[in-house]
Amino acid sequence: MSPRKIIIDTDPGQDDAVAILLALASPDDLEILGITAVAGNVPLPLTEKNARIVCELAGKPETLVFAGCDAPIARKLVTAEHVHGKTGLDGPTLPDPTMPLQDQHAVDFIIETLRAEEEGTVTLCPLGPLTNIAVALKRAPDIADRIQEIVLMGGAYFEVGNITPAAEFNIYVDPEAAKVVFSCGAPITVMPLDVTHKALVTKDRNNAFRALGTPVGLAVAEMTDFFERFDKEKYGSTGAPLHDPCVTAYLIQPDLFTGRHINVEIESGSDLTLGMTVADWWGVTDRAPNATFMGDINADGFFALLTERLGRL
Repeated sequence: MSPRKIIIDTDPGQDDAVAILLALASPDDLEILGITAVAGNVPLPLTEKNARIVCELAGKPETLVFAGCDAPIARKLVTAEHVHGKTGLDGPTLPDPTMPLQDQHAVDFIIETLRAEEEGTVTLCPLGPLTNIAVALKRAPDIADRIQEIVLMGGAYFEVGNITPAAEFNIYVDPEAAKVVFSCGAPITVMPLDVTHKALVTKDRNNAFRALGTPVGLAVAEMTDFFERFDKEKYGSTGAPLHDPCVTAYLIQPDLFTGRHINVEIESGSDLTLGMTVADWWGVTDRAPNATFMGDINADGFFALLTERLGRL
């Protein structure tokens, strides 16, 4: 089979970086048409820079990187330097990128690519707030029917929230955008906190990254060393969850994940539960299913895949 064509929409973030590295390490499985940056974990000037840093770390400077929206559709930007550090990639010391940022706006690239490629052959992989994807859908509604699948990291049900008591960060930052995406009609697969909080970088798993002995392996180990301090203190867990690589791993090895095709609605009107993904896990409403909401992961298989692929870079 030919590689699956993808656009990675991202706000790097250490876990975004690992997701991008996994994709770049898997050219037989994934063809990255472009990487589009959005404001989220840190502001846009850092996310587009970080995306290019990661491509150069992987030895893939030919990758096309585009800058997109610098703020949510209808709200002020909320960022997460308290988790990811002031650069978004705190931990390793990585050089500034020399590869160019593309002149085209990310939203225009998304629209143009979906119109140019054969219908149903391009998968969108949002790893951050859904602003770029939603703006593209609002500007060019015709692209919704051309999307093969949207595989995103965001939301939560049983794990509730990580930025508020009710909301996961990516959805909370731009709930209006999430509402557009979840109602667009394209096939959607969701990697919520319910899954990603089971993908924990334990000491042994991080040692396996470090033992690769490569610049990529060492950088990934140093990234997770940095941001695990926040999650271990917050949750009392044995390590930090690797949220975003779940998206890439699903595209490569979907049998690592299990979930249900259910209805997911986005709360955008309540101060108390703003950004909540109201997931009808138990089928108690008559609302039509609109997303495959993952609930579990084979964590050992996930880390085996991740370590093996990172070792290729």
